[in-house]
Amino acid sequence: MADHDWHDDSDYHDAVQRADRATRFGWAAIAGTTGVLGCALIALAMICVIAILACVYVVAAMDH
Repeated sequence: MADHDWHDDSDYHDAVQRADRATRFGWAAIAGTTGVLGCALIALAMICVIAILACVYVVAAMDH
């Protein structure tokens, strides 16, 4: 008497594979968002530095 359904774990394995794919997608989305925000922060810092240097240049040019 062999009951093949007793040890059928295919539903479990499918759920684990779907969870693994969702986890990988989630981490990729987090990494991508973090990277984009990091680049935006660096660009904003560069714009602020350029604006400060431009203001210093204008003030220095007004003194002459």
